[in-house]
Amino acid sequence: MATRTLESDAAVDTGLVRAYIDWSAIAAGAIVAGAVSFILISFGSSLGLSVSSPSSTWRDTSAALAVAGGLWLLLTALASFGLGGYLSGRLRASWRGGATDEVAFRDGVHGLVAWGLAVLLAGGLTLAAAKPSATADLTKPNSATAEPLLAFELDRLFRSDRTPADPATDSELRGQAARIITSGLGHSGMAADDRAYLVRLVQSRTGLTQADAETRVNQAVSEAGQAIARARGAAVLLGFMVAASLAIGLVAAWLAAQIGGEHRDNAVSHVFWRRWEVDRFFLIR
Repeated sequence: MATRTLESDAAVDTGLVRAYIDWSAIAAGAIVAGAVSFILISFGSSLGLSVSSPSSTWRDTSAALAVAGGLWLLLTALASFGLGGYLSGRLRASWRGGATDEVAFRDGVHGLVAWGLAVLLAGGLTLAAAKPSATADLTKPNSATAEPLLAFELDRLFRSDRTPADPATDSELRGQAARIITSGLGHSGMAADDRAYLVRLVQSRTGLTQADAETRVNQAVSEAGQAIARARGAAVLLGFMVAASLAIGLVAAWLAAQIGGEHRDNAVSHVFWRRWEVDRFFLIR
C-alpha cells in the first residue's frame, strides 16, 4: 500500500509533497520522552518513590507511600510525554493548505504516535531486562526460584538450632513446603495429606513434637495468606498506577502536540531557552 500524502497549496506551488506522518519528528519526541521519563523515575527511586517498590520492602508499604509513588508517576508521565508530544508537533512539517481542525488533528496524531513509540521502546527494554539469566537452572525449582515471596515465612517454619545435614536437601525441603503452602491457599484449602506431610517435614528438620510442628504449620499458612494478599494488592495498585499514568501521558502528548503545532504555525519563539535576563532586583524576565 502506498504511503498516504497530502498536498497543500504551498506544496503544489513548489512541487513538494508532504507526507502524512513525519517520522523524524515522531522519533525525536519519543526519544526525548523516554529520556525525561528515565531521569524522573530514577530521581523518584532515589527518594523512595519507585514504581515497583515505594518503600524498603513490600511488607511495610504504607498507603501514603503508595499514593505518593502514584502521584510521582503521574507527574512523570505529564512531563515526559507532554514534552515529547510538544516536540513531535512543533518539529513536524507545516501544512497550511487545510482546515484548522484538520491541522490540529494531525498534530495530535503525531503526539499520539510518539507516545506509542516511547511506550513500546520502554516496554521492550523492560522485557529485555526481566529475562532470566541463561545460566540459571530453572529445572530444579526451590524456595529461591519458585516462591521468594514466602522466604520469611519459610525461615520461621523451619527455624531450628540444628544444622542441616545436606544444604541441597534443605533447599529442596523449603521448596516443597513453599509449593504446598501456596497450593493450599486456594478456595479448596490445603488437603489433609498435604498438611500432614508438611508437619512431618517440620518435625524432621526441627525436631519439634507433632503438636508444636502443627502450630508452626498453622501459623505459617496464616501468615502466608496475609503475605500473598498484600502482594496481590500491591500488584493491583501497581497495575492501576502504570495504566493511569500511561492514559494521562496519552492525553498530555495529544494536547501538547497540538500546542506545538500552533506554536510552529504562529512562529512562537521561546526566548527563555536563549538566555535568562536578571534585572537589578534579581527578577528573571
